Amino acid sequence: MKYSLLAFAFIFLISCADDDNDLVDYTEVNEQEIQAYITANNLDATRSNSGLYYVVYEEGTGTRPTEISNVTVAYTGYFIDEEIFDESNSSGVSLNLNEVIEGWKEGIPHFKEGGNGILLIPAHLAYGISGSGRIPGGAILIYEVNLISVN
Repeated sequence: MKYSLLAFAFIFLISCADDDNDLVDYTEVNEQEIQAYITANNLDATRSNSGLYYVVYEEGTGTRPTEISNVTVAYTGYFIDEEIFDESNSSGVSLNLNEVIEGWKEGIPHFKEGGNGILLIPAHLAYGISGSGRIPGGAILIYEVNLISVN
């Protein structure tokens, strides 16, 4: 009985592991695609320790937000093939950085009020391998952002 239980547990764990093999780790693929995009578009991007890339065109002169600030941001979000999946109007949207994807939470504080640039966000800092709505699993998200205000 003891060995039957161990055999059952082993088979169960192996079958669960096989399901996980269907999940792809996009970290290295995302890294390569982001670097190719940066090169192709001649961007002067900085990479953070988390894997976020950002380009600061204008740092801005106002207040710098923190990861929990309420901000108003005008943005355009697109995939690496430049297909737009979301955008705000020019007056922007107000949001709390504590309630957005990790790439925004980390990236927006690189700007001060009035600043703008680009965030290149790998999947693990966005919607991961599962995706969400129009965002497929493993997708790199690119945002052109304009930090209008820290509220």
